[in-house]
Amino acid sequence: MRALAISASNRAAAGVYEDRSGPMLAELLRSAGCTVDGPLVVPDGEPVEAALRDALAAGYDVVVTTGGTGLTPGDLTPEMTRRVLEREIPGIAEALRAAGAAAGVPSAILSRGVAGVAGRTLIVNLPGSTGGVRDGMAVLAPVLGHAISQINGGDHVRPDSGA
Repeated sequence: MRALAISASNRAAAGVYEDRSGPMLAELLRSAGCTVDGPLVVPDGEPVEAALRDALAAGYDVVVTTGGTGLTPGDLTPEMTRRVLEREIPGIAEALRAAGAAAGVPSAILSRGVAGVAGRTLIVNLPGSTGGVRDGMAVLAPVLGHAISQINGGDHVRPDSGA
C-alpha cells in the first residue's frame, strides 16, 4: 500500500515550529504495512486541496492528513477534503472521534475530520496532535488493508464455515 502523510498546519508550513504529528503519522503508516511518502507539510486551506489532488494523480492508495480539523476559522481540512471525495465513509470518522473520547480526550468529539474515497484512494483526516494521530491510527490500521482491497474491488473476507 502506497501512502502519503500530509500535515496541514499554517505555523509548521511557515517554519514557526517543527511538525511533530506528521513524522509520527508516517511512522505509524509504515507500521501498518504501508510504503510512505511525507510528511508533506502544507498550510491549511486551498493548499490541502491541491496536495490531495496531486496525491490522487500520483496514484496513492491512502492519504492521511493530520491537522486542520478543529473549530478555529483557519481549520479547513474537512472542507478541502470534501471537495475531492467522491464517497464519504462516515464510520471511519465516527470511530476516530469515539476512540479519542474513550481515550479520555473529551474534546475529540469536536474534531470535524472526514474520511472517504476519491478514485481508488482512501483519504482520512486525523487531528493535528500527536495523541490524536496515535489514537486515530490505532483505529485505522486494523482496517486499512481491507478498506484498500474493497476500494479496488476485492471480495469480502469470510470466516471459514467449517464445511
